[in-house]
Amino acid sequence: MHDETTPRTRALRLGVAGPVGTGKSSVIATICRHLRDEFALGVITNDIYTDEDARFLKSEGVLPEERIRAVETGSCPHTAIRDDVTMNLMAVEDMERDFAPLDIVLVESGGDNLTATFSPALVDAQIFVLDVAGGGDVARKGGPGISGADLLVINKIDLGPHVDVDVDQMVADAEKARGGEPVLPLSRKRPETVEKLCDWVRHMHQTYAKGGHVPVDPGPMAPHHHAHDDDHGHTHSHSHSHSHD
Repeated sequence: MHDETTPRTRALRLGVAGPVGTGKSSVIATICRHLRDEFALGVITNDIYTDEDARFLKSEGVLPEERIRAVETGSCPHTAIRDDVTMNLMAVEDMERDFAPLDIVLVESGGDNLTATFSPALVDAQIFVLDVAGGGDVARKGGPGISGADLLVINKIDLGPHVDVDVDQMVADAEKARGGEPVLPLSRKRPETVEKLCDWVRHMHQTYAKGGHVPVDPGPMAPHHHAHDDDHGHTHSHSHSHSHD
């Protein structure tokens, strides 16, 4: 969608991050399914050694298959979205060149932990996804993804009664942790929440296209160390399973 009254610019690059199993792929599928007739879209997914997320999106038929591409990072997901964004940046630029003009390129992080954020060198804005099945206390624990992303999505709210989570309290905790920045309770089974997500994306694209959006760095991850490093220190591990709920 190009408004000829506004200056032409490159695509809005929108990152989608969050812990394993929160439904990042489903959020992207929802955006694509409902906005593909309004915007020219492309998707870049991140996995360590597979293209599983890309295959999921292709199987859903949300976009032509050639507009969904996978980056196999070969390392922990945050490395390719924050520490060294070269692979992803090249994939985004190739996508924009091959299908110009695109309006929005969505970049999905591989499942990581609560501190994973995108570098502003890679994306212009970012969505962080939590889900109620992860526990009602997760939102109030904070972290750079929760507090600093442009939008926090609390996903799968229809599951609240089944996992003993007070969704209203979880949203209130999230709003407090974010200091009033937007929090969106979402269920793909509740059309009114899907429309709110789409409205946010529309507004972000409009603001970006008019030059009114400045990328903000949510802040670096907490210090971390990997078991394969040569030096000694605290190690953390990631569980990189896949869920598209």
